[in-house]
Amino acid sequence: MDSANSSCPSTPRWNVERPFLTGRFHQESKAMSRFAEAKGLSMESFSCSGVDKAIGCFDAAVQELIVIDDLLSAMVAIEGRYISIKRVRGKEDSVTFLVDPSMDLALQELAKKIFPLCESFLMISQFVESRSQFKNGLVNHAFAAALRALLLDYQAMVAQLEHQFQLGRLSIQGLWFYCQPMMGSMLALSIVIQRASANNFSGSAVLNLLQSQAKAMAGDNAVRLLLEKMVQCASNAYLGILERWVYEGVIDDPYGEFFIVENKSLQKESLTQDYDAKYWRQRYSLKDGIPSFLANIAGTISTTGKYLNVMRECGHTVQVPVSENSKLMTFGSNHHYLECIKAAYDFASSELLNLIKEKYDLVGKLRSIKHYLLLDQGDFLVHFMDIARDELTKKLDDISVEKLQSLLDLALRTTAAAADPCHEDLTCCVERSSLLKGLGALKDVETIRNISDVSNLEEPLNVTGLETFSLSYKVQWPLSIVISRKALRKYQLIFRFLFHCKHVDRQLCGAWQVHQGVRALNMRGTAISRSSLLCRSMLKFINSLLHYLTFEVLEPNWHIMHNRLQSAKSIDEVIQHHDFFLDKCLRECLLLLPDLLKHL
Repeated sequence: MDSANSSCPSTPRWNVERPFLTGRFHQESKAMSRFAEAKGLSMESFSCSGVDKAIGCFDAAVQELIVIDDLLSAMVAIEGRYISIKRVRGKEDSVTFLVDPSMDLALQELAKKIFPLCESFLMISQFVESRSQFKNGLVNHAFAAALRALLLDYQAMVAQLEHQFQLGRLSIQGLWFYCQPMMGSMLALSIVIQRASANNFSGSAVLNLLQSQAKAMAGDNAVRLLLEKMVQCASNAYLGILERWVYEGVIDDPYGEFFIVENKSLQKESLTQDYDAKYWRQRYSLKDGIPSFLANIAGTISTTGKYLNVMRECGHTVQVPVSENSKLMTFGSNHHYLECIKAAYDFASSELLNLIKEKYDLVGKLRSIKHYLLLDQGDFLVHFMDIARDELTKKLDDISVEKLQSLLDLALRTTAAAADPCHEDLTCCVERSSLLKGLGALKDVETIRNISDVSNLEEPLNVTGLETFSLSYKVQWPLSIVISRKALRKYQLIFRFLFHCKHVDRQLCGAWQVHQGVRALNMRGTAISRSSLLCRSMLKFINSLLHYLTFEVLEPNWHIMHNRLQSAKSIDEVIQHHDFFLDKCLRECLLLLPDLLKHL
């Protein structure tokens, strides 16, 4: 709100300082009052001495006429001859109405009964004047406009009473009778205004205050209806902001009143680097002070506009179809506005999901990642391991990533992977830590409990490219929403484990071939014989492990995820199913059991 205030137009000084434009002229001391105070005089000094006689000098009938005339002035915050307006000491914006103590006691009591109405009018008029300034926001502007319309009706009532008085048809009892209908309404509004002014409320806080006061006045139907009308008028500006957000994905909030705030420092390009995907989770966030009538659907409102913004950043201009029945300019007990918001959410969700599935081929990208990082089609990897063996056996500092990339491209072009249009998005990299260390870097809450102790492990002294080689995948916006940096990291951890198993399998196959070469020799009972049996058992184990990982973990879970993606209703459901698939694969691939992995 502070940043919004700094950019909003300022109110001209002359509109604040000139009392007869601000309605604060009643607080300006009269010249005679200042003169009297300077001389130490009081009103009693002028009693029965000419023009300013004390009212007690007149007959009761004359006093009544004078009091009615003064009360009609006081009802519109103008001091009379014998009714004055004084500021309450210690309270800047509080005033009180005083009567001449020489007035007839019966007239004093009736006048004092009307004073709360006069004070309420004065308080409301001051609030209207102060809250009409730019810095107070659209909700306060709308509320002040509604109060101004009410004050016009009130002033029309006072004018009618004055007309009756001039015709000689109004007594002070009649004045009190005619003021009764407005008394409760004005007092209820003054209570709201006092709280709003004391706490400097704006935006949703004003709406919540009005709604709570309307509920508190449920026993007085007229006052409740008036407060509900005030809520309706004050919320029009707020609902206008809401309508642009859920129908266009635009935050048109010049005074910072909306409960959704945009963090413009987070850009979509960060998704490929930011492990926590802050862009998707924190680009648009909820503030405190959500209007009570929107509290249960605030998350849906935030998501609707976020989906529309994603489509806009994709260059796909879309707007929720709007008709007269879908306008959000009113809300009430029929909850029609909730149905409009739900319809806007359904439209935005389906449009974004279709855009990512159809235009950007999400499932095709996921299938391509499965081919390479989950070794669904591993013929390219066999060829790559053959031609890159010398480079992969080097130490980390001696490995050339550029050479590995060229060898990977060669392997892709000379195998069945060349038919995949996405194979050019595949890249290679060399990690700086072992697989166990990489697992320890996971930030997921579910996995930290199991592998937090891995970060204390010491790295092997002779780490080569075979232990640190990994594949990566270029993911463009908006697919990076689903295939985020965190998701890609989990794919890489699974790939490194599979790659390690493939490497061990190749080593054992080589050892088995050596043993087959000496099989003709009769070496039963020797170390070579025992080595052959051990090699055969290890080869059987690693083949069983690879079969388990690929055919009993990755393939079934992939098909489950694929089926769930087909029935997903929103992009958030897609993200949820995809993350669940990766977490389940990590768990069932034994990657969350560091004690077991250390022995493999």
